[in-house]
Amino acid sequence: MSSSPLPPAGAPGPHTPPSVAKHHQAFWLAVLCLTGVDYFSTLGYQPTIAFENTGVLTPLATGLLVLVTLFGALPIYSYVAGKSFDGQGSISMLERLMRGWGGKLVVLALLGFAATDFVITMTLSAADAAVHLIENPMWHEHMPDSMKNQVTVTSLLLLALCGMFMRGFREVIGLAVILVIVYLTLNAVIIGSGVWHLASHPEVLGEWRHQLATGEWSLTREPPVSGVSWTTIALLCVLFFPKLALGLSGFETGVAVMPLIKGDPDDDPALPRGRIRNARKLLVTAAVIMSFMLMGSAFVTTTLIPHDQMHQGGAAYERALAYLAHGESPRSLNPLFGEVFGTMYDVSTVSILWFAGASAMSGLLNLVPRYLPRYGMAPRWAEAVRPLVLLLTGVNLLVTWLFQASVKAQGGAYATGVMVLMTSACLAVIIDQWRLRAGSWLVRMPWRYVVICLLFTYTTTMIVRHVEVDPATGGTYPRGITIAAAFIGAIIILSIISRTVRSTEMRFAGFEFATPESRFLWDSMKHIEFPVLVPHRPGGPGLIDKEATIRMRHRLTAETPIVFIEAQLGDASEFVQKPVMEILEQEGRFIIRVARCASVSHTIAAIALELSRSGEPPEVHFGWSDESPLRTNLDFLLFGQGNVPWMVRELIKASEPDAARQPRIVIG
Repeated sequence: MSSSPLPPAGAPGPHTPPSVAKHHQAFWLAVLCLTGVDYFSTLGYQPTIAFENTGVLTPLATGLLVLVTLFGALPIYSYVAGKSFDGQGSISMLERLMRGWGGKLVVLALLGFAATDFVITMTLSAADAAVHLIENPMWHEHMPDSMKNQVTVTSLLLLALCGMFMRGFREVIGLAVILVIVYLTLNAVIIGSGVWHLASHPEVLGEWRHQLATGEWSLTREPPVSGVSWTTIALLCVLFFPKLALGLSGFETGVAVMPLIKGDPDDDPALPRGRIRNARKLLVTAAVIMSFMLMGSAFVTTTLIPHDQMHQGGAAYERALAYLAHGESPRSLNPLFGEVFGTMYDVSTVSILWFAGASAMSGLLNLVPRYLPRYGMAPRWAEAVRPLVLLLTGVNLLVTWLFQASVKAQGGAYATGVMVLMTSACLAVIIDQWRLRAGSWLVRMPWRYVVICLLFTYTTTMIVRHVEVDPATGGTYPRGITIAAAFIGAIIILSIISRTVRSTEMRFAGFEFATPESRFLWDSMKHIEFPVLVPHRPGGPGLIDKEATIRMRHRLTAETPIVFIEAQLGDASEFVQKPVMEILEQEGRFIIRVARCASVSHTIAAIALELSRSGEPPEVHFGWSDESPLRTNLDFLLFGQGNVPWMVRELIKASEPDAARQPRIVIG
């Protein structure tokens, strides 16, 4: 259902248990159940959504969905598994392929769609769980009227989810295994009983084929093309395919759980081939199981449930398989089916749907600290679980109210997040393949992935364009793209504010050294007093001219040793930096060359502070700049190099509270 890397410690969900901080690993079939909590739970509402949009064509349209699953999504995510075995998924893969501010903006936009995916996962799962509770005869008989309201029950389930996370819930793989085994077993009994009945009563399938041939398709709206030929039916299945896209929702989770998968004992941490191989087994197994479940549920619900009961207001609406489990079908499918078996199925469905919501919450709690604080685009409190849980619960309740807890109404919004993430994964694979190949563009282009990407793009476009109408009021529900745009706008605005406020943090994670000699010279310099550091812009005046100018304007004697610092910008959009240092000696002058800097000011301040810790604090001498303050501030925030003297001074003051130990800034 969702796209998420590993959750923080103490957070639940199949995206990984809290112990994943230490990467506790398990057999891939057990980890499959973590994926299954998200993926397989869509059986709770997928048959209804499919029939609501495709009617009697549901088995054929579902067949197309299965083909896309096995020959489209599965190859894409098998490739992603080989490139993102650390569990960060396609967003991280795109982040590595697209550098700079453009890449950051793409990631922020994808985080907006991921937030849509996660939030709607929670609200839609809770809404469908509420349907199964409210329609259960025991619940209906013993609960007060206030507990039979869809919005009320959904909101209470979301509040219970909030309470669990506020207390701190530690999920274990075993719980997911139990939930998935019980849920799949009950579904297998229901679907198997229906298939057996169809095999024993061929006239039922004959009636379905007659409905196909005569155009009695039980569609809720006029089809976009006319006719009853097989060509027309095939075209309609393609046109209706975006309505069934929720059936593709488990692949990002399958990649996200990779760090939990046990590989080979001799796996290379840089490229764990055993873990990758087992992750691909997981993806294939999940896709095959879900394909059988989707096809089986499509046939039995379309042929064995009266069509009027499948549409809005019917007893099977948003609970088609539960309808069969309770023995409500006009046909006797299994002597086990009835109130007891149906209640067992309802409990299992509610449990797995609620647990899927918990996994989505854990995914969001992980996405925010994984990306935004690292970019400097979220305040430090964003890494705390409880404030985020309260904020997300408020958003969940608002979304539930906007959609009136309707499963069908939220389907388009959820599919928007799912399909944008899947399309971005496909795009990441295409870019990666393009970079790895050589030759003409015809040879370099991975055409099979391009075809899949075009299909995903079409599906995403149709989902984004669709507007869901409230049948009670005639008004429209918010579209998925509207919700995603709201998340994207909020993320970007808050990111700009946070990045500006946090710009004076030190943002320094140490130096890497280009050569062992550079490390030796750096360690030596820290014990030799060099009283003057002079930043020198690479490509500017020569060092001889620069030294002469500095000595004259700053009244430095010839005996005063000077160390020049040359800082070369890397990706200025990065927040925390770990630059590469090289130290050279030319004509008696020491030159510290630092590459891969995210910020010149932070690099110079870090060098000065390091030297001051083991000796007399040095002076940092700058030349005067006539640039406008506004421009230099923008240069600093966006490109890491404006307003350098002032920023170096502020960084030093913030990092070294002892004024006697602070390097001094001199501007001449």
